[in-house]
Amino acid sequence: MLLVIIFIIRLFYLQIVDSDYKSWADSNAFYKKTLHPSRGMIYDREGRLLVYNQPAYDVMVIMREVKSLDTLDFCNTVGITKEQFIKRMDEIRNRRLNPGYSSYIPQRFMNHLSAQDYGLLQEKLYKFPGFYIQNRTIREYEYPNAAHLLGNIGEVNKNDIEADPYYVQSDYSGRSGVERSYEEILRGEKGLEILLRDAHGRIKGKYEDGAHDVEPVSGKSLTLSIDIELQAYGELLMQNKLGAIVMIEPKTGEVLCLVSAPSFDPKLLVGRQRGKNHSELEKNPYTPLLDRSIMGTYPPGSTFKPTQGLIFLQEGAITPQTLYTCYRGYPYAGGRPACHGHYSPLALQYAIATSCNAYFCWGLRDMLDVKRKTKTVQETFDIWKDHMVSMGYGYQLGIDLPGEKRGYIPNSKVYDKIYNGRWNSSTIRSISIGQGEITSTPLQICNLAATIANRGYFITPHVVKKIEGMPLDSLYTERRYTSIDSRHYDTIYEGMRDAVLVGTCRGVALPGINICGKTGTAENPHGKDHSAFMGFAPYEDPEVAIAVYVQNAGFGATYAVPIAKLMLEKYLKGSVSEANKHTENFILNAVILPNYVQ
Repeated sequence: MLLVIIFIIRLFYLQIVDSDYKSWADSNAFYKKTLHPSRGMIYDREGRLLVYNQPAYDVMVIMREVKSLDTLDFCNTVGITKEQFIKRMDEIRNRRLNPGYSSYIPQRFMNHLSAQDYGLLQEKLYKFPGFYIQNRTIREYEYPNAAHLLGNIGEVNKNDIEADPYYVQSDYSGRSGVERSYEEILRGEKGLEILLRDAHGRIKGKYEDGAHDVEPVSGKSLTLSIDIELQAYGELLMQNKLGAIVMIEPKTGEVLCLVSAPSFDPKLLVGRQRGKNHSELEKNPYTPLLDRSIMGTYPPGSTFKPTQGLIFLQEGAITPQTLYTCYRGYPYAGGRPACHGHYSPLALQYAIATSCNAYFCWGLRDMLDVKRKTKTVQETFDIWKDHMVSMGYGYQLGIDLPGEKRGYIPNSKVYDKIYNGRWNSSTIRSISIGQGEITSTPLQICNLAATIANRGYFITPHVVKKIEGMPLDSLYTERRYTSIDSRHYDTIYEGMRDAVLVGTCRGVALPGINICGKTGTAENPHGKDHSAFMGFAPYEDPEVAIAVYVQNAGFGATYAVPIAKLMLEKYLKGSVSEANKHTENFILNAVILPNYVQ
């Protein structure tokens, strides 16, 4: 009697409690084949196909079923050596390398089998018990551009599997770019096919004629806001340079191009050479895997001055008519920061046009030291910071791409710690011209241009224009107003127009298009200064905002301005005119790659 009870308990444990036994029992009778959905396709704003799917084949193995295998024949069939076969089988069994390993569950032995190898293996598969072919798709790219933005897919890891029950070992998911941020929309839903097997493991047909099968649901397609031809042209101009170009449609927040240089062909991270190519890109000293457009943090330099003027106006530290003197520099602290020649005294509009350093140092002095009334310098400075944050600096803007950096805007506690509570505008005067502790991303600089174009609001920049059958997140449709009254933008608007007419960025002027702009030459403690420009056009009704940032390229007018000119003409007129071919050749032939990388 006792033996019977023990036997019953053991059966109960094996059949009900022990999941491994259930897996083994099911696997004897059924082969549950996962049907992978087709991943959603990706188009640009003009409907051009950017990313689509190609059939691919993975070799799967159920370790418990591998018996009497002619290893040499198998290796010759799939094009590997016997040593590679042994190594891969050991890796699959290694629970440290392959967490969650089970000998009852299909494991990926080899991915991305070529069509030729697939045909050969399919014919001989009956000779290799335990091995199966799993159909899936891999990404294919129509253009060799926008690698950072589009992103790539790769095999899931332990953390992915633990975070989302959708995934199992050997699945793929978006690892970067749009592929990652819109993963759940692009991936679709898996299907399931239940097949019957005989005692020898051979497939005998569908279980109950497929009554329990589940069809996969394809992922939804995306239409990006990117113009791929504009993107490709920007990448061409930025060859042999470090930096970024960002263009935004101010009225919608749609990103028209998001160039990071250097870049790479997205095809490099597809297929069996993905790991090798990724490793080589990682070793490149110019860090092509870094998306400088949203991850690069730089001193904004003089592109930052419009924010200063707006804050000084809002806080009553100045009026549009306030005049400050400039005799080649700010007279406090030894005449620094220095300034180039222009008439003096001058008002805000002309200070923007001529990029006068002294004017904004004076403005910071009046706001923090002279006109703060009953507030402490710390309290007034934090008001300054709050205004800056409202204009999109110091925090992530929230673009629909992973990895966006926040840049840096200090608060009063930072300076209290550095100067033991004893500081004033002269101590931190460099921040008034976008230097010192201030850093920003090219995306934030472009967003400022869009905000000025809109006279006081922006829509969170985004790269996805439309999702098949779904609305966009409200974050990418709602206006975000700054803390600055809209009337104060008029002076800045006019100052940026004058900068193109008579000021520091005359080189961006285009016949028939009224452009507003602001140059920047950002000091770089590690080497040659950075060249920057931001602006928008047309003046009458802005259709596009732009920021160009070229590392170690010197004055803003030297490289950033002509690049912006070419990009604006390409977007607004459709092509670059013969009159600007000389400028185009100058940029295309320029090599600005430092021996060191900062």
